[in-house]
Amino acid sequence: MTPACHLRQFYRPALTGGLALLLLLILAGGASAAQGDNSTCLGCHSSPGLSVKLASGEVLPLTLNAKTYMNSVHGVKGLTCVSCHTNIVGYPHPKLTAGDRRSFQLERYTQCKNCHTKQYNEVLDSNHARALAGGDRQAAICTDCHGSHDITRPNQPRQKLSATCQKCHSKIYDQYADSVHGKALNGQSNPDVPVCEDCHGAHRQEDPRTVAFHLKSPRICGDCHGNATLMRKYNLSTEVFNTYVTDFHGTTVKLFEKQSPDHATNKAVCTDCHGIHDIKRVSDADATVVKENLLVTCQRCHPDATADFPDSWVGHFDPTPQRYALVYYVNLFYRILIPAVIGGMTAFVALDALRRIISRFQRRNAS
Repeated sequence: MTPACHLRQFYRPALTGGLALLLLLILAGGASAAQGDNSTCLGCHSSPGLSVKLASGEVLPLTLNAKTYMNSVHGVKGLTCVSCHTNIVGYPHPKLTAGDRRSFQLERYTQCKNCHTKQYNEVLDSNHARALAGGDRQAAICTDCHGSHDITRPNQPRQKLSATCQKCHSKIYDQYADSVHGKALNGQSNPDVPVCEDCHGAHRQEDPRTVAFHLKSPRICGDCHGNATLMRKYNLSTEVFNTYVTDFHGTTVKLFEKQSPDHATNKAVCTDCHGIHDIKRVSDADATVVKENLLVTCQRCHPDATADFPDSWVGHFDPTPQRYALVYYVNLFYRILIPAVIGGMTAFVALDALRRIISRFQRRNAS
């Protein structure tokens, strides 16, 4: 046997073994990625400038800051890349089907339902989801509000909640930021004032333009302004909601809410007088309910109202001898008169019936 034959006999097994080892390493790398080893993914995706050009001409960034992800809520809990990127099982990755960045986002956000089923189902019944189903591709989805690789707790800090809504609702946010609620939140980090989600909901937002939402809006305000402990903390009236539902406006609105929630009423709710996102302190010169502006506010519904018209309303206060004394004493008079009249009539009827019964027995005994 020649030396060349010996060499061929040596190299052939070696070459075969080398190819087998290389194939094993490739498969192992794919298996490692499929099992969720983030270091394998970051081997490429931590490289600066990594991106792909989509059919629309947009550039989709593919570089990930590993530290940012590890500090996110998912990173802290140990979730791996393939926990969300379930379509990635190795390399090369499947070809992207999205033609533009928004299409890519709309394809990927549905993965959230795998862990957050309750919240995802609530979103499906939201105003955002209805807009999306109606063809508005810019309607908010999970990642628009929460982010993707940099997700943090939504209420840390609390100001972040309303600032998130600002991305789409900037005009409304500016009104809110200049309101008594917004100033307390952004200027004082007040933990008690309402943010957008407190009134509109987090995942299941209702359409605030509907009649049903308008009718139930006093109850939304009442969640805070009817809370005696909370109102006492800020020296505010705890009877705001109760005094509203007992006056003509509130009584009518509550009846409509219970009996005909889809029928509009022209009776005022809280926001009709105080504003919606632009609510001011009642002592603010620009407030719609300050005495100097109250007539104009009333004239929105009562165009013929005269200068003394607002004086017929006692506001959100129970009348006392010190405040609205005349109303207090009239109420007191009727609280005494009505029971006295009804009680007196009841006693009269009872005594008359007793006399008749006694007279009947007396006649029967006499005969």
